[in-house]
Amino acid sequence: MRTDSSPGTLPAREHLPAAGAGTPVLDVVIPVYNEEKDLGPCVRGLHEHLTRTFPYAFRITIADNASTDSTPHVAGRLAERFPRVRSVRLEQKGRGRALRTVWSASDAPVLAYMDVDLSTDLNALLPLVAPLISGHSDLAVGSRLSRSSRVVRGAKREFISRSYNLILRGSLQARFSDAQCGFKAIRRDVAQVLLPLVEDSGWFFDTELLVLSERAGLRIHEVPVDWVDDPDSTVHIVRTATDDLKGVWRVGRALATGSLPLDRLARPFGDDPRDRDIEDVPQGLARQLVGFCVVGVLSTLFYLLLYSGFRTFTGSQAANGLALLVSAVANTAANRRLTFGVRGRGGAVRHQARGLVVFGIGLALTSGSLAALNAATSDPAHSTELAVLIAANLAATVLRFLLFRAWVFPGRDRSPGTTAAPSGQDATPGWQHAPAASGWQHAPAASGWQHAPAASDGQHAPAAPDRQHATMPLQPVRSPLPTRPSRPSGLDPRDFR
Repeated sequence: MRTDSSPGTLPAREHLPAAGAGTPVLDVVIPVYNEEKDLGPCVRGLHEHLTRTFPYAFRITIADNASTDSTPHVAGRLAERFPRVRSVRLEQKGRGRALRTVWSASDAPVLAYMDVDLSTDLNALLPLVAPLISGHSDLAVGSRLSRSSRVVRGAKREFISRSYNLILRGSLQARFSDAQCGFKAIRRDVAQVLLPLVEDSGWFFDTELLVLSERAGLRIHEVPVDWVDDPDSTVHIVRTATDDLKGVWRVGRALATGSLPLDRLARPFGDDPRDRDIEDVPQGLARQLVGFCVVGVLSTLFYLLLYSGFRTFTGSQAANGLALLVSAVANTAANRRLTFGVRGRGGAVRHQARGLVVFGIGLALTSGSLAALNAATSDPAHSTELAVLIAANLAATVLRFLLFRAWVFPGRDRSPGTTAAPSGQDATPGWQHAPAASGWQHAPAASGWQHAPAASDGQHAPAAPDRQHATMPLQPVRSPLPTRPSRPSGLDPRDFR
């Protein structure tokens, strides 16, 4: 897992400004390996669709993964025919390697990729990139497993796909629904910081990118897609599944040990609405209280189990001391990572040392309680000892939280390197739309969810000279759904025969 340096924290999300003439807003990458048959129809169809429906300048990049057939020649002819198409040749295979190479060198503010077989309906492309253009989200993914998705594929692929995503949810706590759909987009500023952390260069690249993004707190937008399986797909299912499982193990181990500096992906203060000042509530207190309570309950159960085990061969004071020592180390480590969001190994020794001081205070409270109980009765029952210890631990827990927040992990209520806006001033702007420039508004959808043409002449209008910072936000006009219960015949891919 890579932990090398990157450009730094991310800027606040803002609506992308209107690009100048010749500067693409969207760069769609099509990674290919020996696709001489499908490449031409794919690029021509995608180019026609974007020219007709996409209201910004775009580019299509063919990333050839060391093809051994005539794919490079087909890509070259397409690049010569279409000015908005270019071809990049790589001498090594790997979809992840191709995407990293092209995305790292692209000047477009929004980067996307799709599979060459065009299994995903292209009408989902604009909804995919719109949240990135508007500044609402950091990444966007197509999902074949969303409730409103419409998918045509065999039972074998359906089982493998759902099983793999179930494994991701169980092992890496992933919350996105579909990791492997070949239909994704990312903002360039996010890619510049995130790509150096992604190690895989093959099919697991997508999953690793999404897991790290989610763990770093980035916003992922999911788009339900219409998807028809390609029966001629060359993907080797068994080998790909094996590599993916190895990747799950590697990423899970890196996340568990805290070796990934994910805090470098933090947004500036003010970009997250949870950073806003709430009267009489310190920053992050509610979330920290919930995390601390969960860790505290688990630590108490762990402590009681240890105490009961140690009590079988030693006295109450020794059993209490040993149980508290072991559970205190585990409690400090859990609160460090889960409650106060400290990642990596930096400062871990100092945190544990201060945690042991807090443990000493807890030991004094619980030991004093046991001493008082033994002074009151010469032979207290085991259940009475546990009740006294629970009460003493509750008091120690409150004090432990206050000391953790103020002394052990001070200043962990905001992202590293961020500061609050001065009094009377607005925080760093985020997720805000600048005023819309004239033009580029979508007409109401025609029957059957078809796109209206982007412009009558099929060309992109340049930005107005007196509005250098004007933006062109997407402004869909919602029309009422038709009264008929279903769409016209042929629009649902599940109707295909």
